[in-house]
Amino acid sequence: MLEFLSPRLFDAVSHLELERLFELRVRTGRPLYANIKGVFVPLGRCGPVKTPQNALHPTQKEVDETFLAACGYSVHAVENELREGFVTAASGERVGIAGTYVYEGGGVLSVHTITSLCIRVPHAVKGCAEEIYSRCLEEGLCSLLLLSPPGWGKTTLLRDLSRLVSERMGVNILVSDERGELSSDDLGKTADVIRFAAKPTAFTAGVRALRPDLIVTDELLPEDYAAVRRAVQGGVKVFASAHLTRFEDVPEKLFSRYVVLGGLGGIGSILDEGGHALA
Repeated sequence: MLEFLSPRLFDAVSHLELERLFELRVRTGRPLYANIKGVFVPLGRCGPVKTPQNALHPTQKEVDETFLAACGYSVHAVENELREGFVTAASGERVGIAGTYVYEGGGVLSVHTITSLCIRVPHAVKGCAEEIYSRCLEEGLCSLLLLSPPGWGKTTLLRDLSRLVSERMGVNILVSDERGELSSDDLGKTADVIRFAAKPTAFTAGVRALRPDLIVTDELLPEDYAAVRRAVQGGVKVFASAHLTRFEDVPEKLFSRYVVLGGLGGIGSILDEGGHALA
């Protein structure tokens, strides 16, 4: 994992325990920061340092090299992802991109002069979703939505939920992995994965061709709820996440359970379909 980093950056990361590293912030001419278990620290040649002044300051060449390697040395192959502001590296690392966006015909054509990379490191934490499973699914499969700000572990929880349901219920699972990040680790032996397709496409194609009992997907946007509604109305359960913090802000109340996270991987509350807290 992270083999696409330029040599100096990779050497710095090699001094860290990978299971503790959640994210890297690589900015041209600025201090290199690592998110280590939820805390950002400046990173030097041999690991964390006390002050940003002592951190590595990636050059434009290092940013460009890292971006190109994350693309598999073919920017053309990741054009669709690039238009959305990210690329997905070989091991499922999502690389967010800041720079100069170029538009054509009213839509994003590409990103030039890339100045910053936000590299999210996927993790499999087996057992992290046990509490959600016991409180929401012991009586049977139902649709549920995880709510939290970015970076609080929703994707990691979804992976473990998929694995637990596969192992304990043996149902057919379709994983709609729009960004190539959700399916970076074990999802269970009964999971089928559609990668890099928009959710409406993956949901429609998957329901027609793969007959899932459950669809697992990440980061719902308002325009995705129609696809979720059609799946739920057709008898397919859905596990999903959204960058929201309140039940009231969910655009459509399509789920049986709403899990509001209370911090990194922690459960704040679990609500029923009416928004009432469950014990």
